[in-house]
Amino acid sequence: MFKKAAVFTDIHLGLKGNSKVHNDDCEEFVDWFIQNAKDNGCETGIFCGDWHHNRNSLNLTTMDATIRSMEKLGASFEQFFFFDGNHDLYYKDKRDVNSTAFAKHIPGITFIDKITTKEDVTLVPWLVGEEWKKIKNIKSKYMFGHFELPSFYMNAMVQMPDTGELQASHFEHQEYVFSGHFHKRQKQGKIYYIGNAFPHNYADAWDDKRGMMILDRENNKEPEYIDWEDCPKYRTTTLSQLLDPKQNIIKSKMYLRVTIDVPISYEEASFIKETFISQHKCREISLIPQKQVEEISTELDIQQFESVDQIVAGEIAAIDSDNFNKKTLMDIYSDL
Repeated sequence: MFKKAAVFTDIHLGLKGNSKVHNDDCEEFVDWFIQNAKDNGCETGIFCGDWHHNRNSLNLTTMDATIRSMEKLGASFEQFFFFDGNHDLYYKDKRDVNSTAFAKHIPGITFIDKITTKEDVTLVPWLVGEEWKKIKNIKSKYMFGHFELPSFYMNAMVQMPDTGELQASHFEHQEYVFSGHFHKRQKQGKIYYIGNAFPHNYADAWDDKRGMMILDRENNKEPEYIDWEDCPKYRTTTLSQLLDPKQNIIKSKMYLRVTIDVPISYEEASFIKETFISQHKCREISLIPQKQVEEISTELDIQQFESVDQIVAGEIAAIDSDNFNKKTLMDIYSDL
């Protein structure tokens, strides 16, 4: 099926309300991905789901970025395999209405709309209905998919509960399983979560291990990761740490959430914010008064949950009631 493949996943075009900044980051990533694939002799490309973010509608500017990026990918490889994640589907329980099927009309792209096995490689789009039952009967060395498995981490702080039909034990006939869906790069046994293309929000704070994976099937090598060093970065810190030159925290393309832990006036805070943004070309600095942090920490461990996503996920995980399905609540929140 392939000799050497370059793989990425979960790019989420259209994120942040179809932000031009995010979509431009996506196009920059695709250019970086293609160049690294060429430098490493990869004739095949694979995308493992969640190309778009909004499962209900598509913005024209996002579609513009999508078409440009897909055309580049189709033209840059001998073959490029593409399948859907849950965010690419209008319905969660069927794949017939999606935002990406037009990719099959782009030269060079093979759109995978069902479980497909070629030689010793299986490609699996987001599973619907009873399809999960088929996994344990598939015999292939390599499997690529967009799986939701228990005990893995959605991000650095939130671990999936031990629920759901599909289990790691179902991949008994595979030697390697590569998946999109969870944005934290991680590995348990034979299962690899590749991680999103680049950090997307504060749930990825201080975790920049993002980029692409290379699999040299011809020489039977272990998978290798290449990090996108110039990716957008998210940081949570204190003002005293930010102002300490020894810390050297701030970089270009960075988003910062800063707790004010030293006495400072409104004018001084505004000056610091404007100066750091202009001089260091960071994208955002949010200054949070210490009092607000203390008020939140009376109910939550602020060191554990530093973003809205993490706070919500933590609260859902803490629910102790048989009347609520935690996974369903997380799915509802993820779709907002």
